[in-house]
Amino acid sequence: MVVQDSVDAPGVPLEPFLHQVGGHLSVMKYDEHTVCKPLISQEQRFYESLPLAMKRFTPQYKGTITVHLRKDSRGRLSLVANPLTENRGPFTVSTESAAVAIWQTLQQTTGGGALPLAQWQHPQRAHSLKESPATALLRSELRLKAQVPSLVEDANGNPTEKGSFNPWGLHCHRAHLTRLCAEYPENKRHRFLLLENVVSQYKHPCILDLKMGTRQHGDDASEEKKARHMRKCAQSTSARLGMRLCGMQVYQTDKKHFLCKDKYYGRKLSVEGFRQALYQFLHDGTRFRMELLEPIQHQLQALLLVIRSQSSYRFYSSSLLIIYDGQETPQTPHGTNVIKVDVRMIDFAHTTYKGSWNEHTTYDGPDPGYIFGLENLIQILQGYTNSC
Repeated sequence: MVVQDSVDAPGVPLEPFLHQVGGHLSVMKYDEHTVCKPLISQEQRFYESLPLAMKRFTPQYKGTITVHLRKDSRGRLSLVANPLTENRGPFTVSTESAAVAIWQTLQQTTGGGALPLAQWQHPQRAHSLKESPATALLRSELRLKAQVPSLVEDANGNPTEKGSFNPWGLHCHRAHLTRLCAEYPENKRHRFLLLENVVSQYKHPCILDLKMGTRQHGDDASEEKKARHMRKCAQSTSARLGMRLCGMQVYQTDKKHFLCKDKYYGRKLSVEGFRQALYQFLHDGTRFRMELLEPIQHQLQALLLVIRSQSSYRFYSSSLLIIYDGQETPQTPHGTNVIKVDVRMIDFAHTTYKGSWNEHTTYDGPDPGYIFGLENLIQILQGYTNSC
């Protein structure tokens, strides 16, 4: 199928997605309810043939776009998206172009040197920016006042720095843009997937990213890559629990910031360390959020039933997100709290199943490694319930 750019559609400047806590591909914000990521054919085909039972546990697939680098008269580069005629439904064009302009200064150089940040620190210009979360992220990079700071811990759990964003997403954006500039011409068109922003409804989204399963390499992995991933699994909780922490942010109500941890922290965790990290994910700095246990376990049990029914599927290197709001909801007139939690599967670039496009091996039955991880996760959460 040949897909053409929508000629009359305006370009959409892409922004960093503030709440990317794991992964290595950059996730960008398209609009308030939509994110986009570099297209991998195997992942696109997974979304297009997604079993109905799994749709409630995955982001909504919204089609594809083309993305290209754009250079302005001052030599600054940005990523701009153009909708495709195959897209499903309307999308809102972001109005936060000022934030994008600042983002460009953080990434690009001109004339062999970095663009001076001082030109973006003029009080009038700073005052004119719309105070969105994306703008807050970018303003903090310029040492301006941040709205919601984050406390970052290194692999040993020691605090390293404060910022207004989860630093992992910025790391991915910088690496991706650097690669695009180095490897492709400016007018090269790149295909991106459009997906639901699963945290758009949360004020302070607390997110746990778990790499699921006992195996992480795809069937098409080279021997070197296969050995590397097998070593990581053997040396982490992937082998012993069927999951490992890939990233996390949890809102601390006492300090008004996010506590963030990355995949390097997760790789070093023992089984007991993983239990403690999961406990910390459900702790807001003042108390353990006991009320979250039942709805999270309920969703995980429902997902477990779905995975057990998916014969031949192997979700190699996919992640599971657990999401809740760090901002507690007020009580209803009946004296109860509406507790919103979400469980979503993401990252299907190495998922294989009977009839998949580049199927190397056909597997029988459901994914045992994924099931092993889910069962252990549910068991750990039940342990919290019994001890509290």
